[in-house]
Amino acid sequence: MDTSNSRELWEHMLTQVELSISPANFNTWFRDSFIVKIEDGVIFIGVPSQFFKDWFLKKFHPLLLKIAREISYEIRNIEYLVVKDERRKLAREQKPSRGALELPLNEFYINKGDNLNPRYTFDTFVIGSFNSLAYAASQATITRPGITYNPLFVYGDTGRGKTHLIQAIGNQFKKQYPGRKAFYLTSEKFAVDYTDAMQAGTGNRFKDKYRQYDLLIMDDVQFLSKKERTQEELFHLFNALYDTNKQIIFSSDRPPVAIADIAERLKGRLASGMTVDIGEPDTESRMAIIQKKASLNGVILSQEVIEYVATTISSSIRELEGLVNSIVCSAQVKGSAPDIAEVRQLLRSFTRPQKTISVKNVVDKVAEYYGINESSIYEKTRRREVVRPRQVIMYILREDFRVSYPTIGSKLGDRDHTTVIHSCEKIKREIDVDTELAKEIRNIRALLA
Repeated sequence: MDTSNSRELWEHMLTQVELSISPANFNTWFRDSFIVKIEDGVIFIGVPSQFFKDWFLKKFHPLLLKIAREISYEIRNIEYLVVKDERRKLAREQKPSRGALELPLNEFYINKGDNLNPRYTFDTFVIGSFNSLAYAASQATITRPGITYNPLFVYGDTGRGKTHLIQAIGNQFKKQYPGRKAFYLTSEKFAVDYTDAMQAGTGNRFKDKYRQYDLLIMDDVQFLSKKERTQEELFHLFNALYDTNKQIIFSSDRPPVAIADIAERLKGRLASGMTVDIGEPDTESRMAIIQKKASLNGVILSQEVIEYVATTISSSIRELEGLVNSIVCSAQVKGSAPDIAEVRQLLRSFTRPQKTISVKNVVDKVAEYYGINESSIYEKTRRREVVRPRQVIMYILREDFRVSYPTIGSKLGDRDHTTVIHSCEKIKREIDVDTELAKEIRNIRALLA
């Protein structure tokens, strides 16, 4: 491997690390680290101090080595070097040399003025049956911002493409309305900004900042749960933007009605416009995503490889794209697209083992534990001795086996997915305060192990 590829290799490794650790950890430990050199299959990573070196060896070494080996089988090990400030600065300022490895690194180039990532566009968004309604609502929002669907609330499980879609709206908005201002942020960033402003006594400046935007996009709004003062500020901001026909977009991993510990009047605002969900992509959609992602980076994969990847990773588009990134990197290091055997090897190291179980098996074990007839779980009954076991079943299917809300509802007597969400959230809340319930769930999990 050519050492001129080191910067691109490191940035690609960072994209994978960021999926595996918290944002706070990522910023703390990886901001000032870089690849010093690559020699004889060993990557030498520069870190600021001995403390960092020890921490990398203790906490991050297995993860980094796994990611590196996914990219190239030539990599044998990773070592860590303490590098002085001046050298780190020089390394960050170096430009990649001509002909260096062209990795899919657009995700690093964020516009600092509006936090929008130019990589997230409608052109690169793959439309399928699982997200067609969300896509149509996004297009309608762009056509008449602030009027047609306001707010637009997009929800779905982690890794389904919500961030891509809502940022694509922001990028298209900038293109169509160059005189107007768009801004993207997470709800956590909003909460931090608000807290900092209150502590610094700059509340009015904070209000003015967020009221100036013609399009405000807030990701992962579920993290405002229990943040009462931040919720209050968002409520007033919402009203100020809405009353002046400014477009507001939210995303979450669940619909507004299912977000716990949110003030009812704010919950009402979140649900007052258009609410759309992004479901699990079907096999055909996953194949289209793989093909498009690879071809955008100049790699043409065989139909056999595409079908194999699509049927191995089923639910998360983020995981799917992460694997395709690794395939692209492998292809560019090797100089040709990997065959099915090489992709199988890549996928073995990339995927996490997942527990699988049938819904019937969970129903049978829980019914046996509580001493009730399993057929009663499927009935339309509200008897207390049945309701709690049913809610526990829903919670375990969701938390332990990542079964989708609609599927759980369908399998347990054709119940609406909002009922399932409510049941899961109820058990999740009660398990923290009800020691007997927590013990019951531990015992049931032992039966299912």
